[in-house]
Order: sequence, then structure tokens, then C-alpha cells
Amino acid sequence: MDKINEYLQIAIDKVVFFLPKIVLAGVILWIGFKVVKKLVQLLNLALEKSGFSETLRPFIGSTASVLLKGAVLFAIASVIGADLTGLFAILAAAGFAIGMALQGSLGNFASGILILSLKPYKIGDWIQLDDKFGRVEEIGIFSTDVLTPGNKILIIPNSMITESVVTNFSEKGMIRLELMITMPYDESFPKVKKIIIEALLELPKVLKDPLPDIGIQTFDSHNITLLVRPYVVPDDYWSVIFEANKAMKAAFSSNNIKVAYSEGVEMGAIGE
Repeated sequence: MDKINEYLQIAIDKVVFFLPKIVLAGVILWIGFKVVKKLVQLLNLALEKSGFSETLRPFIGSTASVLLKGAVLFAIASVIGADLTGLFAILAAAGFAIGMALQGSLGNFASGILILSLKPYKIGDWIQLDDKFGRVEEIGIFSTDVLTPGNKILIIPNSMITESVVTNFSEKGMIRLELMITMPYDESFPKVKKIIIEALLELPKVLKDPLPDIGIQTFDSHNITLLVRPYVVPDDYWSVIFEANKAMKAAFSSNNIKVAYSEGVEMGAIGE
């Protein structure tokens, strides 16, 4: 009986000792999380008013919320007398292990932050990365989605983008096409140039300012190769290529401009 009374007294003493701390911890938790929620709302509002990236805003708000709530929990642990040294050691070891496991993902994450902050391109821009070309559909934290002219989605890791040269065709609002066509040696270059320019300017998607640029590229054995460079808005890039070639072919035909080509190919029997 005395032993039971002794255990009860110890339990009562511990409750008396810890109860105020538990109550205080509960109050800190309730007030702390309320304050964190309000601070995160104010942060999101400030980011929205500043015109900060829509893609990055939710991430920053979530990160701030986690960090602030973590600070509240550490304050509670300190109030109830928990061993913070051991807790820090466990968190440090866990953080190191997670960091090593997610090394590639963290690199993409850091690159995503740079892209969203520096804005080398935006959604809707036409970009080229090495041999990859297309329109930016989505900019994420870890990757960028690019729609190719062949209607394929390329999911490019952000670290690959920040480590390479990216060509942005939409930054200046226009893009220059490079087309080639041949003319015979007995034709006048100024005459042919005028015919090509007039044909191109009839296309509504070809910009009138600046005018198409036309020059002599090479002298071949039978023809002169011309480099034709009209300007278009980036979204019209592919459609104008076909329209321009068709317009130049029609203009040459209507003006009786001919080019040399090989004839007389004979078909032979295939041996057994």
C-alpha cells in the first residue's frame, strides 16, 4: 500500500510539474500557428502586388509556412525542456541523407528558382536549347515543358537549361526566317529581288517593317543561290516558311523565271 501511495505521489508531482508547461506549449502552438498563417497571407499578398512569378509564389509561401511552423515547434520543445542538441543532430543527419539522395532534384530546384527569378524566357516564348526547339508551355520548379513544332512535349530539366546556351526567339517580338531559292545567271538580280519582295509582302504574316532581306548566297554551276530572310512574329514561324516558298515559286512562274535542273535520268533493270 505504501508503494502504491509512493507511485501516486510521484505521478502527481510530475503532472504538477509538467501541466503548466503543457498548457503553455498548447497556448504557444495555437497562437504561433495563427500568427504564422497571418504572416504567410501577408507574404503572399506582398508577392502578388510586386508582380512576382505566379509559379514561384505558392512555393515561397509554403516554404515560409514550414519554416515558421518549425520555429514554433522548436520554441515549444524548449519550453517543455526537450533536449534540443539531440534533436538538432537527428535533423542534421536526416537532412544530409535526404540531400544526398535528392542531389539531382535539388540542382533542378535551384535552377528553377534562377529561371523564375531572372526570367530568361516566359510562357509562350519560342526557345532553342542545343537541338531542341519549341514554344514554352510551362515553367516549373524542377523542369520546363516545351511544345515542339511536331506537337511533342519536351520535359527539360531546369539544370540542363541553366548550364546551356538558350536562344530566345521571342524576346524581340519578331524572328527572321532564312530561306533559299535559286535564280539563273542570265536574269537580273535587282529584278529577281524586287519580284521576291513583292511576293513576300503580299503574305499577311510577313512583316513589312523591317523589309525582307535578300542577298546572293553562293554561285553554283548552273544557278545563283539567293538567301531570303523575311521577318515574322514567332508564332507564325512554321506556317510562313511554307507560304513563302509557295509564293516565291508562283512569282517565278508568273514572271517566266526558270532555273536549271538535271534531266535525262534513265531507269535500268535491277539485276537478280
